[in-house]
Amino acid sequence: MGLQASIDKQILKFRKPATTSRGALMERTIYLLTIWNSANPQTKGVGECAPLKGLSIDDVPEYETVLKKLVNQINKNKATEDFDFDHFPSIKFGLETALLDLKYGGKKIIYQNFYAIGRQGLPINGLVWMDNIEAMKQEVIDKMAKGFECIKIKIGALDFKEECGLLKFIREQKNGDKLILRVDANGAFTAAEAMNKLDALREFNLHSIEQPIKKGQFEAMAQLCAHSPVPIALDEELIGYTSEEEFKILLSKIKPQFIVLKPNLVGGFVQCEKWIKVAEELGIQWWITSALEGNIGLNAIAQYTANFNPKVHQGLGTGHLYINNMPPYTNIDKGYLWRDMGNEVSDDLVSPDATNIAN
Repeated sequence: MGLQASIDKQILKFRKPATTSRGALMERTIYLLTIWNSANPQTKGVGECAPLKGLSIDDVPEYETVLKKLVNQINKNKATEDFDFDHFPSIKFGLETALLDLKYGGKKIIYQNFYAIGRQGLPINGLVWMDNIEAMKQEVIDKMAKGFECIKIKIGALDFKEECGLLKFIREQKNGDKLILRVDANGAFTAAEAMNKLDALREFNLHSIEQPIKKGQFEAMAQLCAHSPVPIALDEELIGYTSEEEFKILLSKIKPQFIVLKPNLVGGFVQCEKWIKVAEELGIQWWITSALEGNIGLNAIAQYTANFNPKVHQGLGTGHLYINNMPPYTNIDKGYLWRDMGNEVSDDLVSPDATNIAN
């Protein structure tokens, strides 16, 4: 008697390349961790374990081996407290999700709140992926027509003058001056050029810029946060830290205006709570963003986010990026993310070409 587990590997295909200044992704490998109690095998909790290529600290060749080790520990009724979650944050996120789903009856209810029962929507930013400028302009127009009040633009890979031209174009649109406008550089600027580029971005009245320079350049980032005319949000900079003491040292040193939390990359919901606690103690604002998860992961992150009854726009609009995703648990209406109540329970979470890797 006790908990049992299995794992299925699935490769999600993007509808179009997900392009940032770090390059383009064509597909995403995810692992669905299913947990049930042997006394009641019909009720199952499902979590998503999915390292993000080139970014997650657990994007390592031995990932599947480590995941199998966790499954074997669960199946042998061994405690998982000694598991090395610090180096495998996406596995911790998947395990937390699966156990919470199981706790609430295997109905994809991860947290009990108004969002989870379809009575609350979450304000989100409309994400415009990097493309040619004309395509990005059209994407912005489409997002505005759909009622988004906040739009986030990926920058850093195209000619900077062209990107500034795009921002100018947005502000010149009808009601464009009222948009909350964010940009995300994904570390594209060099430390030497960053302040000049931030000065050039000043005229567009941006809400924030995420990660203007690559992570790990603490002195340079601290200087930018102290003097930038555009508020700075740390994103990739948070990856790899595991203790509240480390969080305090990092945020106290750099003093950003915002941090962006991705549960899959920072180690799950418990770790997010710690980041939020430290950030609020230091007067730093925050929001939560998905990291290209499939619908199981996105559903969990959205329900977690709803616990905070957010008024700030969150980054949770990535649920329809794939052509072969699991059934949707979210939909977007006029810039708000809602729980899709048409898929409360589904036994068909794994695509036909998914591979069971547990044994």
